[in-house]
Amino acid sequence: MKFSHLEQIVQYLQHFKQITNAYRLSDTQISLVFDNNCLMTFEMRRDNPSIFTAPLAQRGKMYQAPFDVLLSKRFARSTIQSITLHNKDKLIRIVVSQSGSYKSETTILQFEFTGKHTNAILLDKDEKVLEALRHVDSEVSVRTVRVGQTLVNPPSPTFTPKAYPIADVEVFLADAYAQYSNGILERLKREKSVLIAKRLEQLKTHLAQLEDEEFLAKEALECQNIGHLVLANLHSIKGYETKIKLDDFDGMPIEFEVPSGCKDAAMMAQSFFKRSKKAKQKARGLYQERENLEEKIRHIELFIQTISEAKSPEEIALLFPPKTLGTKAKPVVKPSESIAEFWIEGHKVSLGKSEKGNIQLLQNSRARDIWLHLKDRPSAHVIITTDKQQLSDKILQAAAKLCVDFSVFEKGRYLVDYTPRREVKVQSKANVLYTDAKTIVVDKG
Repeated sequence: MKFSHLEQIVQYLQHFKQITNAYRLSDTQISLVFDNNCLMTFEMRRDNPSIFTAPLAQRGKMYQAPFDVLLSKRFARSTIQSITLHNKDKLIRIVVSQSGSYKSETTILQFEFTGKHTNAILLDKDEKVLEALRHVDSEVSVRTVRVGQTLVNPPSPTFTPKAYPIADVEVFLADAYAQYSNGILERLKREKSVLIAKRLEQLKTHLAQLEDEEFLAKEALECQNIGHLVLANLHSIKGYETKIKLDDFDGMPIEFEVPSGCKDAAMMAQSFFKRSKKAKQKARGLYQERENLEEKIRHIELFIQTISEAKSPEEIALLFPPKTLGTKAKPVVKPSESIAEFWIEGHKVSLGKSEKGNIQLLQNSRARDIWLHLKDRPSAHVIITTDKQQLSDKILQAAAKLCVDFSVFEKGRYLVDYTPRREVKVQSKANVLYTDAKTIVVDKG
């Protein structure tokens, strides 16, 4: 960012009195809520750091690193002492205080927009590093950023920066978000759609290569008829014959080859009955496999459409939660292939990809979990795993949107009912009756 732009943004920020909330929105984004109504996001990517105002977005991952814990602890509900450009450089320094029962604590948050050394650093009043978004060792830079060490200022710029006046800082910050969001959004749409389209093509190829159930059913019937015909003609079939000519039960001539290894007519009949049974079983298996593949294909097609309709990078990030790494003591339990899992504000939201997935959700959910379903029409079942009596409207709205996006292709206005799982009574498979429901309106497209 240009020094002149940072200077004018700092002047704009100086009229705020408090920081209501502070958290990390993504790996490189830190969001501060000023005076309970202005959300400012500091994008600390090394290649393109920026500042913008953005709509309040659902957080997928809840960061719990030492930096995040300290950021929330020291800055949520804090009073702003000063906001300045530090050291006549691209360093925004926000000084806040919190008054406790026994003392007042001062903390500094320094955003450094310095190219490859871009960073966000938490300091105490003596300018010792409490935590940092990126720790820097002496092997990487002569200016280290390590917990407990006093932070050294970088050399001050030796040139006089040019002035780039901003007509309206609020408009500038909103435009910055639009530019950032549109660029990232289009890139994410391309990347994620291509990734999922490969899986879709694999499933469609697999579906096209499945054998025909009708052909197998016909084969099963023919083998069964031949088996009965052989039993009816045991006296006339010779064990050494390789081809048999008989009249069927309608008096029509029929010819068939004797299966290898059959020494007599009884073995021939048994062989044809086995073939018939195998073909029937295969036909049934193919029907189930075809149904399973068609459900997977529909889910992925809805997934691709949902990506294409996303209006912000945060919406796409919600669809692709980060993978959780397990430990020996607590290994990660992989979800069923029939269930999709998402994370909204730290709450797990599970969605049935198929009837099988819906059934599993109903079986495994708990009484206090929240169940969601489209009102008066078939849809995916959605479960919010929670122990809370009340969930925020933001979480419920996001979960309801997932329910709509992964249930219908058509754009329009949809009603989603939600109620505690204990109010849902299973009738058969995934068919349910429910009571005490509330309704959310979701506009799709």
